[in-house]
Amino acid sequence: MKILFAEDDVILRKHITYLLTHAGYKVTTAKDGAEALDAASAEPFDIIILDWLMPQTPGIEVCQKLRVSGNTAGIMLLTARDASEDIITGLDAGADDYLVKPFKSDVLLARIRALGRRKEKLIVETLTCGKLTLHMQQRTLHKDGEIIELTKNEFSLLSYFMQNSNHVLTREQITAYVWDFEQDVSSNALDALIKLVRKKIDEPNSSYIQTVRGVGYKMQVI
Repeated sequence: MKILFAEDDVILRKHITYLLTHAGYKVTTAKDGAEALDAASAEPFDIIILDWLMPQTPGIEVCQKLRVSGNTAGIMLLTARDASEDIITGLDAGADDYLVKPFKSDVLLARIRALGRRKEKLIVETLTCGKLTLHMQQRTLHKDGEIIELTKNEFSLLSYFMQNSNHVLTREQITAYVWDFEQDVSSNALDALIKLVRKKIDEPNSSYIQTVRGVGYKMQVI
């Protein structure tokens, strides 16, 4: 996997580059936003990691320009900004992930792995389970030839279940995937969302989403 890492702090740039290289990634570095844009224009990358505050062109602006140009790499922002409005700004700018400094090395590597898996799965055009067909790019669900309208969270939940069909998913895994960066998601919120999705997709006497007591849920063909 090819990673572009842009960071103006020399020490941090060297440390993260060493970490990523020894984890098996091919790393290209940039010391500022302008270099990052040039590098991203010169060759494709699987993941681009950007420091929010950099000379010449801030990481948030680099992210916006990359998305406008059609760049589809997974983008992660690194920043000391941890306010909710900053997280929202970063995600709305086109970032896929957001990591607040200081962070532990193993957390960064885990987030990179997760981002890589998410990018690979998005390449899949459709997911199917029984009578259900989920179109990933159009973000639509078809059942028996009819379109079923889904909210953003309903789509995220269903796509996660269908990507992991017949596998038990814990409540923690599901919550982290669907709500991403929101920290205070109640257990009732997950139950309510699953209830809404079941109402839209289930047959009269059977359910695609099975409850696994004490663990979480799994999706199976009915």
